[in-house]
Amino acid sequence: MTSTLEHPHPATRLRSVLESAAAEDGTLPPLDQALVRAMALPDDLPETLGIAEVAELTGITAHTLRYYERIGLVTVARDAAGRRTYDRPALGRVMFVTWLRLSGMPIATVTRYVELAQEGPHTSDARLDLLLEHRAAVVSHLRDLQTALAVVDYKITTYGGSCGS
Repeated sequence: MTSTLEHPHPATRLRSVLESAAAEDGTLPPLDQALVRAMALPDDLPETLGIAEVAELTGITAHTLRYYERIGLVTVARDAAGRRTYDRPALGRVMFVTWLRLSGMPIATVTRYVELAQEGPHTSDARLDLLLEHRAAVVSHLRDLQTALAVVDYKITTYGGSCGS
């Protein structure tokens, strides 16, 4: 069995792809197949993983994984001894929730998205609206961060420092 330690954290994989594809000014590339592959789960994972292995692979604590299960964000099977076993779809859901949380989506909104997804394909318009609204919030936050970075850069140069990469 391949150790999950051999797989870099998904955010690390994605950051590596983004850094190699970013323009000189730091702007990010559009989503393409390389980025999709960077976000994907490794192909050589075991059929099921325990909670410790999932925590190691995702960088999410076991406590948070149990919380996600308790509030219904992910459904996890149990083995004969009652231990959680994460299959590929459960791990994929954990990863998707992780990306949403990393983007700043509140738990309540993630929960609403999952509820809509569980209701079936007829909710795709509502899910799209939710994601579009969240995207607008992320873009606004990025603009705020860019402005804050410009202020920090200004102060650094005021003190004679350099803001190069």
